[in-house]
Amino acid sequence: MCGIIGIIGKEQVADRLVDGLKRMEYRGYDSAGVCTVQDSQLIRRRAEGKLGNLVKELAGNPAQGTVGIAHTRWATHGAPTTSNAHPHATGEVALVHNGIIENFKPLREALQARGRSFESETDTEVVAHLVSEQVETGLSPQDAVKTVLPQLRGAFALAIAFRQHPDLLIGARLGSPLVVGYGEGETYLGSDALALAPLTQKIAYLDEGDWVVITRDGAQIYDSANNPVTREITTSGVTAAAVEKGNYRHFMQKEIFEQPTVVAQTLSSYIRPLEQTVALPQMDFDLSKIDRITIVACGTSFYAGMVAKYWFETFARVPVDIDVASEFRYRDPVLQPGGLALFISQSGETADTLAALRHCKANGQTIAVVVNVPTSSMAREADLLLPTHAGPEIGVASTKAFTCQLAVLAALAAHLALKKGKLSADEEHEIVKHLIEAPAALNAALSHDDDIAAMAHLIAPARDVLYLGRGPDYPLAMEGALKLKEISYIHAEGYASGEMKHGPIALIDESVPVIVLAPSGPLFEKTVSNMHEVMARGGKVVLISDADGIAEAGDGCMATIEMPKVHPLIAPLVYAVPVQLLAYHVAVAKGTDVDQPRNLAKSVTVE
Repeated sequence: MCGIIGIIGKEQVADRLVDGLKRMEYRGYDSAGVCTVQDSQLIRRRAEGKLGNLVKELAGNPAQGTVGIAHTRWATHGAPTTSNAHPHATGEVALVHNGIIENFKPLREALQARGRSFESETDTEVVAHLVSEQVETGLSPQDAVKTVLPQLRGAFALAIAFRQHPDLLIGARLGSPLVVGYGEGETYLGSDALALAPLTQKIAYLDEGDWVVITRDGAQIYDSANNPVTREITTSGVTAAAVEKGNYRHFMQKEIFEQPTVVAQTLSSYIRPLEQTVALPQMDFDLSKIDRITIVACGTSFYAGMVAKYWFETFARVPVDIDVASEFRYRDPVLQPGGLALFISQSGETADTLAALRHCKANGQTIAVVVNVPTSSMAREADLLLPTHAGPEIGVASTKAFTCQLAVLAALAAHLALKKGKLSADEEHEIVKHLIEAPAALNAALSHDDDIAAMAHLIAPARDVLYLGRGPDYPLAMEGALKLKEISYIHAEGYASGEMKHGPIALIDESVPVIVLAPSGPLFEKTVSNMHEVMARGGKVVLISDADGIAEAGDGCMATIEMPKVHPLIAPLVYAVPVQLLAYHVAVAKGTDVDQPRNLAKSVTVE
């Protein structure tokens, strides 16, 4: 969540700072601001709401300067008001901050006791005053930051500008990502490579606890013990074009339609089509010795993990525990020696998931991660890195990252089953054959976009919607409900079909649409039986199935959505498409902000 960009450059920076913020809008925010340094002045402009409001503020009150920092804020401490917006400033310093300073209250009280006055309710302003206090005693910016950082508890990425030092910026990170970008006579700070894409491809990721002094000539990085260190400079590979909508109305729509391509790209890294075998990256441990798997994730990634639990247990016969990351550490889980802990995250920076990873590592677990950002914190701390190749996902509601996660997890399940001796070579060939069919099946599912758009008006007026599924379609039902909640603001819940009669069926009446995911196959009849229980009580059913399923059970439904007939292994990838499209078109019909739904952030870097 939140976005940071800093530039120490040769030309005016305000417009470029705003452009960098625009590239991070997908992260979620509710206010924004910039601060430049010019003629020993800190020139600060802030606005609540969308970036357009900040652009208007800058048009009326320009911020001159070739050095500056900027921020999009997602409120944690204090309401999303202009006074709470970043950058926060004193007479000497201005700074922006991602994360949470957990001990801000005693720090604030001590500062107030020493006569410091605050203009905001935020935790961040405390850091500005602490650094300013040190500068006012005559310390250099470097020594001031070095003195303050050990006082902070929590998570932070910081970018700090100094009134009397227009030749440098200082950044620091602990638990929240920050990258350094290298240009020609310019140097940059950013929350991620995407923010810096139009400025440079040469970046270095700060390690945990690092802080950095950037000047026009480059950067000097220090570790948490204040020792000068070198961090590898890499080529980001992120292009400015990657964040363009093209001919699509919304990023979410574009990303839904990219799924056949990105799933094919992802699978090409994990299967050898000629040999019809699965090929994983090199690993320093014996996968055949794994006797238990612990999956930890949040949100959509958690539902990908739920699907994977079915696959691991069905194919490899390895028991799987799965936890929501925000709960995992707090129940003091029992972790068997030699177990595999598998973490799933689009960004690789999700605070709850990263904390759970470190807990598992400290307790002797082998760490595997499925991430879309191979340079992220989770990726760098893993024993086995399993990257997806979805490309930048801008829409807050995850779509293509989800299906790419499923593709990787299916390949991992098959390989684990082979290593455990539960899968023959012929059975592996069969699984690979079906995985290769997935991109074409996704294309076929997308061909029903117009049909789904045409029926969105049936769902848009609802206040409550239920989704039902069995087996791997149960987590798909929960994912469909999550998508609808996220972008249309309709209350929705996903249930295992057989659980309806254990309580939720009391909610059914003619005003509650029920979305049923029921591909034909071994679980079809039981799911349809539950569907008829709903219809008998006046429920309006939308059946998502293949042609055989619709022919058998489509009569009496409010609407049907036909999917291609596919093998059960790839059904979760294919059936993700209609629930994504349904949520998208309902949100469009309601006129909500599809790409940046209220209150949500793309990358949740605070607990």
